[in-house]
Amino acid sequence: MKTLNRRIILGIFILLIIVIIFYFENQKIAPEIAEKTVKDILLKAGKYPQSPELTGISGYINSKEGIKISDFRGKVVLIDFWTYSCINCIRTLPHLTDWNEKYRDMGLVIIGVHTPEFKFEKNIENVKEAMERHGINYIVVQDNDYATWSAFKNRFWPRKYLIDKDGFIRYDHVGEGAYEETERKIQELLAETGIDVIDMKISEIEDKTPKFGRRTPELYSGYDFALSRGQNIGNLEGIQPDQTITYSLPNNFNKDVIYLDGTWKANNDNLEAMGDSLIILSFTASSANIVADSLGDIEMEVLIGDSYISKEQAGSDIEFKDGRSFVKITEPRLYNLFDGEYGDYKLTLKVKEGFSFNAFTFG
Repeated sequence: MKTLNRRIILGIFILLIIVIIFYFENQKIAPEIAEKTVKDILLKAGKYPQSPELTGISGYINSKEGIKISDFRGKVVLIDFWTYSCINCIRTLPHLTDWNEKYRDMGLVIIGVHTPEFKFEKNIENVKEAMERHGINYIVVQDNDYATWSAFKNRFWPRKYLIDKDGFIRYDHVGEGAYEETERKIQELLAETGIDVIDMKISEIEDKTPKFGRRTPELYSGYDFALSRGQNIGNLEGIQPDQTITYSLPNNFNKDVIYLDGTWKANNDNLEAMGDSLIILSFTASSANIVADSLGDIEMEVLIGDSYISKEQAGSDIEFKDGRSFVKITEPRLYNLFDGEYGDYKLTLKVKEGFSFNAFTFG
């Protein structure tokens, strides 16, 4: 009996020794790990800027309210500044949605910061419709007052930042393109979190960034946007803020300039047709788009040269009926009018009362 008791006591004693050794070993290792982490962060702090926080957000989509970038420490965060009527932003979306599907479960968090260019883009329901149209399932926040835009000292749509697991900005890309470079950086930062990405292939989604030379620049119609950029319509009367003017077409037309026929009201971010009217624009590009809206659903007829547009040159929003080519203007967004060979073209749009447009963009 005494022998059994001694064995039990000895066993308990040995177990206690093991527990104590384990405890002190962990006490010894943990500070070393912490010290290494601190050193890594201090090294980063000397090389990379700390990410600002989301601020002044007026709406949250696909997330709870009040999220912060710092909520995702330990993960990789991609911040994408965009606005839903921007053609440059639209061309980046297939890449973003692909990365979201591909890397979301590995620790990539995409946050689209929607900073509106035009008034209608401040409406969160319009943003939700655009997200559904483009298959966006990641987080989007409404930066209606440009607070987060300013915190990041941003000036461009689109712009992508990659933030590492410790909250440092490790990558910054302005505009379209560089998709392979961006994805490789995503993989690099995920690897730093301990994720194995060795076998992950780079996506092969087509890069639709225009690669030819000269093309017509983005043309604005609202006086706050056009006049501040040195732009104006080609009619002699020009844009007169908050005035309603009946325009007539001149005999000669310059390239890359908007011309109007009919009665139009000049608003701060658009021109609004007050009756049946025309828009004429000679452009150089392989694609043409208009950011437009209407008070009620209308059909805007589209001509290239003196004829209705052909099916070979028709943009994705063109419809055909009874020999006519037209676009149904049903909501405020970007409409694709022309998609053809790169070259010089004359565009004519026939519109009705209640139609308004904010800008033309080209690719």
